[in-house]
Amino acid sequence: MLKIRLARGGAKKRPYYSIVIADSHSPRDGRFIEKVGTYNPLLKRDDPKRISLNSERISQWLGKGAQPTDRVARFLSTEGLAKWAPSNNPTKAEPHAKAKERAAARAERAELAAATPEPEAAPESGARGGRGRRRGRGRSDRDHRDRAGAGRRRGRAGRGKPPRTPPPRRARTRSPPPKTRQSSRRRGDPAEVETAAEVVEEGADGAEDQASEAGEEA
Repeated sequence: MLKIRLARGGAKKRPYYSIVIADSHSPRDGRFIEKVGTYNPLLKRDDPKRISLNSERISQWLGKGAQPTDRVARFLSTEGLAKWAPSNNPTKAEPHAKAKERAAARAERAELAAATPEPEAAPESGARGGRGRRRGRGRSDRDHRDRAGAGRRRGRAGRGKPPRTPPPRRARTRSPPPKTRQSSRRRGDPAEVETAAEVVEEGADGAEDQASEAGEEA
């Protein structure tokens, strides 16, 4: 079947249409048989160049059985080449079965939500008891940072409490390193020096005693 229809051209958001004779199975902007007019929707309605038609060729194609589309028939009616009446389809705007089912389901959910009472808010605990749990409700991270910084700056005195004095620091005393056997030998431990001297003295005394005994016997 032959159709008299529009073929889009132009650029993005700047359309320009050609009125062509094409087969009904061809794509909109694809192959056509003949170009019989133009349509520029960017021009004003009273501009004569808005719609241009080749009346002779259009009348010939209409005689051969070509069927104009609704928009082209509207253009041809201004030239008296074809009859056009506004379409009347009152059921076109009605939703389909699936859309009606979704609308009914939404209405049921809304009724159930309106019928069920809202749960009562739990009573708040003491000022100090639920403070940590209620801190994050309705406040942003920036508010938390600001409040924390202000509390640190004010200290405990800013919240109505006496300032806490820090405990006195203890003086650090370093204990001497443990003495090892090797270190005591190297440094000369006084206890070992004394014992060595006593041994030497005892040996000297013993030698003198033996010498005196030998002299007496002689």
